[in-house]
Amino acid sequence: MKKICLIHGPNINFTGIREKGVYGSLSYDEINDRILEKSAELGLETEIFQSNHEGAIIDRIQSCLGMFDAIIINPGAYTHYSYAIRDALASVDLPVVEIHMSNIHKREEFRHTSVTVPVCTGQICGFGWKGYLLALEAVKNILDD
Repeated sequence: MKKICLIHGPNINFTGIREKGVYGSLSYDEINDRILEKSAELGLETEIFQSNHEGAIIDRIQSCLGMFDAIIINPGAYTHYSYAIRDALASVDLPVVEIHMSNIHKREEFRHTSVTVPVCTGQICGFGWKGYLLALEAVKNILDD
């Protein structure tokens, strides 16, 4: 069974509480439950990690080397300026799908640039929590090829 590490960045743990008009009303735990259901349906083993701390996210990415087959990451605000997370993603040489619940390209100008996506296999944004399910399907397709 292929192993996926799903990493939620800062403030994702407040989904369902913060900016419901942008991120929806489904809670963090409800989203994770749906991710795990879809993962099992696809025959994937997914571990979920969340941190509001850049260093913890980097440590988790680095720990994926040799342990996981792919990474799905929502870097949150770190998307726009964390070259350290970008470098960590590049260093593990795994398929990586970046996901954002909102369409970052339709929001404030500073959100339009992702410094992490150039080292990712692809990016999914604008589909709310269902973007995570799309990311799981994308990873499965990548790993099956």
